[in-house]
Amino acid sequence: MSKPISVMIADDHSMVREGIRQILELDGDIKVNAEAGSGKECIEMLDEKGTDVLLLDINMPNMNGLQVLQYLREKKTNVKVLILTIHNEVEYLVRAVEIGVDGYVLKDSDSSVLKKAIFTVNRGDSFIQPELTPMLKKRLEDKSSGAKRFEEMLTRREIEVLKLLAEGLFNKEIAYTLSISEKTVKNHVSNIFKKINVSDRTQAAVYAIKHNLVDVF
Repeated sequence: MSKPISVMIADDHSMVREGIRQILELDGDIKVNAEAGSGKECIEMLDEKGTDVLLLDINMPNMNGLQVLQYLREKKTNVKVLILTIHNEVEYLVRAVEIGVDGYVLKDSDSSVLKKAIFTVNRGDSFIQPELTPMLKKRLEDKSSGAKRFEEMLTRREIEVLKLLAEGLFNKEIAYTLSISEKTVKNHVSNIFKKINVSDRTQAAVYAIKHNLVDVF
């Protein structure tokens, strides 16, 4: 018999972790080797445990699931990451896919779906819950065409100014950062507002976040 898949469960609710553990260990082909109640604890435990698949909740204290995923991808760890969440909003799914998640499953799924997802990501394939796939595909297509329009609309310099504006810098600070005059920055800001059809810096910042110029996580 082949070695069971070792799984870590990271979720801030102990009863949820206990329920998942019982479901997964029923058949003997999956072994839960660790549990974590926060993002920070999850990262610390992963360093010492030989985990094949990490089951990761999004809502957690001390680093949420997306922040943990980002950290693991930056560190280039080998663990497969499967997000298990109540969130069916496509924004969370898109962000997870962009960071590089291996799988995404909703908590109200059947246990058979969760087990299938674990087996799938463990062998190196990705698994997105089937009901979520059409939403994901549409959003990625919209995002792709939106980004293209966005790049065609603003000049490279205007994109630089918008990014700094969205990060909270004043015109004087933007001018210093880009080594241009404050008057030039004012002109750029005025042109940006007209092109993206906004009337103030807050709206411009929201626009920048939507177009991934500024990371909200």
